[in-house]
Amino acid sequence: MSVLGFQHSLGIHQQALLVRAERSEILANNLANSDTPGFKSRDMDFQAVLSGEVKKNHSLGVNQTHEGHLPGVGFADFDLMYRTPTQPSLDGNTVDGHLENSEFTKNAMAYNASFEFINSRFKSLTSAIRGD
Repeated sequence: MSVLGFQHSLGIHQQALLVRAERSEILANNLANSDTPGFKSRDMDFQAVLSGEVKKNHSLGVNQTHEGHLPGVGFADFDLMYRTPTQPSLDGNTVDGHLENSEFTKNAMAYNASFEFINSRFKSLTSAIRGD
């Protein structure tokens, strides 16, 4: 691969976006089930998943069920962890709304930061190609 390839230009931010999007779904699911009796809050260890991606230097492929589908990437090699509640509920639900909202917001801000970084890299590459 050339020095000007996307892997060199975008760094780890491409994988970080995918992992952050996956984590966003997990946290949103926790928030949606905050009143469900017996629901166990889950999360992923973002740093562990991302460091695994750095070591592998590529994402996992996703099976295509139809030839018209676009190829995708997924992160199926991480384990979701259960959160230990600070104040357990009588109905067995372990979702702490304030904690989940906080984690969701931090994750969204980190997602936006990675997105903005990638966006600025593409602008720089476009500018370089045009000779601006």
